[in-house]
Amino acid sequence: MSNVALEVRDLVKSFSLDGATINAVDHVSFQVKSGEFVALVGPSGSGKTTMLSILAALLTPTSGQVLIDGQDLAQMNEKQRVKLRREKIGFTFQANNLIPFLSARENVEFMLRLNGKLDHASRIRSDELLARLGLSDRLHNLPAQMSGGQQQRVAIARALIHNPAVVLADEPTASLDTERAFQVVETFANLIHENGRAGVIVTHDLRMCQYVDRVLQMQDGKLVREYNDKQEILELARGTIH
Repeated sequence: MSNVALEVRDLVKSFSLDGATINAVDHVSFQVKSGEFVALVGPSGSGKTTMLSILAALLTPTSGQVLIDGQDLAQMNEKQRVKLRREKIGFTFQANNLIPFLSARENVEFMLRLNGKLDHASRIRSDELLARLGLSDRLHNLPAQMSGGQQQRVAIARALIHNPAVVLADEPTASLDTERAFQVVETFANLIHENGRAGVIVTHDLRMCQYVDRVLQMQDGKLVREYNDKQEILELARGTIH
């Protein structure tokens, strides 16, 4: 794990509110290496979802830099950012944003189709990934024929299938029961480690931190603490430290 897939340098995102300037992200810097899974935690309003939207090239920062696979988002035009988002970034939203008229398999294959990489081998990989997420009996189901949790797992498969450099997940377990949430995040972590992707998960559920390599804690837009020690991360997940 020597190469940095995601780098954030002195990032600021400001909004105007009633004549005042609010820094939703306030001079934040960090790196995520390939094969590393990082949790971004903090109270509601701490800036973690804004941060994730900037990392996904969906929101432009006020100042600072985001580099994905060595490419500086600020140096790109919108067309280049769209291409990078499609090829280098996997993203799952709280609302899973599945295409309603496509089956589970077709939703996952859609990312491959967009990138011109849909072939027999990738179709097999798509089915294997869905099976690993417990969806082998749902390949032909439309989103409306699946539970919220099943839909979310399809969205996770879609985020991973095109082998992006960076995988971003915004509260991917919000609609899952506890047992399934643990299974999904553990599988997510295994896939990130096995495939050498840089993973960032935003979660309000500290129990999920047991599967990550590092925890970044945000408050009022700032990065206030970083947990690197595995034992400390496990204690955080168990609720024995705050």
